[in-house]
Amino acid sequence: MGKETSTRRWLGLIAIALGVALIVVDTTIVNVIIPSIIQGLEMTSVQGQWVQVSYAIVFAALLLVVGRIADVVGARRVFVAGVVVFGVTSILAGLAPGGGLLIVARFLQGAGAAMILPTSLALLNATFTGKARGQAFAVWGSTIGAAAALGPLLGGWLAEHASWRWAFGINVPLAVLIVVGVLAFLAPSPRTSGRIDVIGSVLSALGLGLLAFGLIEGRTYGWVTTVHPMAVGGLHWDGGPSPVLVALVLAVAALGGFGWRQAALLRGTGSDKVLMNLSLFSLASFRNGNLATLIIGLGEFGIVAVLPLWLQFTLGYSAVQSGLALVPIALGSFIASGASFGMAGKASPLALVRLGLVLEAVGLAGLGLIASTDSSWWSLALILCVYGVGVGFATAQVTNVVLADIPERDNGQASGIQSAFRQLGSALGIAVLTTVFFSTLTSRLAEGLRDDGVAAGQADQYAHAVTDSAGAAIASLAQQPQTLAIAEAGRSAMTDAVSLGAYLASGFILLGLLGTALIPTPRPQSADAVPLQPAHV
Repeated sequence: MGKETSTRRWLGLIAIALGVALIVVDTTIVNVIIPSIIQGLEMTSVQGQWVQVSYAIVFAALLLVVGRIADVVGARRVFVAGVVVFGVTSILAGLAPGGGLLIVARFLQGAGAAMILPTSLALLNATFTGKARGQAFAVWGSTIGAAAALGPLLGGWLAEHASWRWAFGINVPLAVLIVVGVLAFLAPSPRTSGRIDVIGSVLSALGLGLLAFGLIEGRTYGWVTTVHPMAVGGLHWDGGPSPVLVALVLAVAALGGFGWRQAALLRGTGSDKVLMNLSLFSLASFRNGNLATLIIGLGEFGIVAVLPLWLQFTLGYSAVQSGLALVPIALGSFIASGASFGMAGKASPLALVRLGLVLEAVGLAGLGLIASTDSSWWSLALILCVYGVGVGFATAQVTNVVLADIPERDNGQASGIQSAFRQLGSALGIAVLTTVFFSTLTSRLAEGLRDDGVAAGQADQYAHAVTDSAGAAIASLAQQPQTLAIAEAGRSAMTDAVSLGAYLASGFILLGLLGTALIPTPRPQSADAVPLQPAHV
């Protein structure tokens, strides 16, 4: 009987891992197929941009709300509902006749993704204990690393050999398989008594959504003043303070109001409906683990956002070849997953996090060191595999560390908070890395052209043309003999930019490694752990 129960749990884990892969792939695959979408639906570049960011904004906005709902109605129920929402909206996206409906579908997909990620953590934390928990989180973390790397490959292949619509269509059979697997192999989740704080839900969703928008779109619209008009539906913002600045100010106000309301509810009679039980932060593993998660997120995935651009427009890879170049990250994650199984009973989750961060930092610094305009595929593959092994160890086990001491009744809420820290760290990292990458590309290219005798105004014009096209203009410049030297300067500047980004990302990872010194070694979780009581703030 015990063996049968164990087998069912591991089959349930496969279903959970597929659910996580579904939402991570959908984040990265669209980055590759967006040119095909714009061409196929005759969309504007602004609409194309919203196809990308709408998903990420809603995803981040709803994480805290979903975590609390999972505690009240059950994590399994919310996870299944999220997969259903994701599958249905994937049909809507795949069949969209125009850009407007596709953007709506992407907003709804983000809601489904927000229902899946935190509840996947809650389900793992509640289903597995001890050594098995470390192994389960190893599979979960490796799935994230592998899916993030395989998404561009899948997207590139579909863009070249099939249709961008299949990038959404393949989600549907997977969603059906996941729902069947979860219902068949995972027991219904326990529910806690309580209510949902509607006002707090609105404030948290508004604050996190606006914060995600600001971090993602700062480079596009300007951090302080508007540098590019913003159009959403029939509304236009084309002057004065940047919409990003306004969004960030409103985000701080909304999140401040959210924090004040949570504290007020805990002091009063509304402790049964708080979205964020502040007493959870009295646990050193949860408090400091989330801080480390935020810092690690700065360096962990930002480089993946710019690496495909360098691979395509400097090294001349096709979309499929760029995807293949990132496969070593996935392979490294799988290697880490296998190694974690053997090490789970011998090394603490915190030790595995630190090992992973060291490998990530080495891989990123190595990328900065070897990056050149003629980097070999093998050298890149080796470095990215080391980085992938680090991601496989660190991404999984930092979650294990953060949730180690959480009482069962707070699993959903704690998972939502941890997912929010992870997502905001990732958004902030992408914002920082892309800003540094494109700023360096512009400045180095303009400087290099001026040193070669090109007039200052013309040098700036070429530099902005290359930057505004995210490097795509380099190929057309290389086709004309009179601008071949400018293309070479562009490749050199883009290489400098990716090197600097890699070194910066490595620095963030090392800072996160230092932050893990504040995390106590997780103690074994007893089966009769007493739930935390709301603290009076």
